[in-house]
Amino acid sequence: MNTKSSPRAPQRSRTASPNRRERAVDHRAAAAPTFKPIHTRRTFEEICERIREQLALGVLKPGDKLPAERELAQQLGVSRNVLREALRSLEMAGVLRLQKGVKGGAFIQQGDTRRMNEVMRDMLSLGTISVRELSEARVHVLDLVVQLACAHARRSDLDALEANVARTELATKEGRLLDRVECSREFYKLLAASTGNKVIAMIVDSVTEIHMRFVYAKVASSGVAMARLVEKRRQFLVALSERDVAAASRLLRSHLESVQRMLEQDPGAMSLHVALADVQPGMRR
Repeated sequence: MNTKSSPRAPQRSRTASPNRRERAVDHRAAAAPTFKPIHTRRTFEEICERIREQLALGVLKPGDKLPAERELAQQLGVSRNVLREALRSLEMAGVLRLQKGVKGGAFIQQGDTRRMNEVMRDMLSLGTISVRELSEARVHVLDLVVQLACAHARRSDLDALEANVARTELATKEGRLLDRVECSREFYKLLAASTGNKVIAMIVDSVTEIHMRFVYAKVASSGVAMARLVEKRRQFLVALSERDVAAASRLLRSHLESVQRMLEQDPGAMSLHVALADVQPGMRR
């Protein structure tokens, strides 16, 4: 009995290791995104929904690469042409980045506020919202931003704002007025970021991006810019540093009202086509 059982022991030992490897492979496969075949006429929308579902579940994260096109089409039970259409749609929505080449594929994007900016512009062009509503909303949102910034701004946030004002002063002295507009665009972005609230920062970025188009067009066409801008910025930063909500809010609101009056003096500067024009940040005069 012992002589017969002895040779079998090594055999059991040899089969144990592959089983452990198989279990390890199965464990890794379970962590990867899997997609069920689609059985619906709304194939295009359903593909997008399946991928978004994997994002919501946390299976897919920014930077992750989707399965190869052929494999993904087989998992979903769709044609590669339909899959490509869905992937292009998700790329336009800012969810995916499609990269060509040997190391290419479909990658999950990081969050991008530019999509919200595009939605806001589309709403303007469709007449869903008006320029006046946009300007009014900006004033009220920035009131909230000042309150939160006074409560949560860190020393690094204040330093970044001070550096921005220094760049604004230099651009003013050198007569680079359009560069100064870009400094203003950055100023509101930094101020919104100092609240520590990403949702509010996204809203501010969207309304500011469009509003600064009006300012840019006005300055580019007339060569006229807001007087005493640097002085006003420094007064505001003093109030912000002292966490004086009332003073900071009053100073910023007064400045915004002055800018609005400057724009309204030139009806052309506040026209819808200016807001929808393809003006890119970083343009120089």
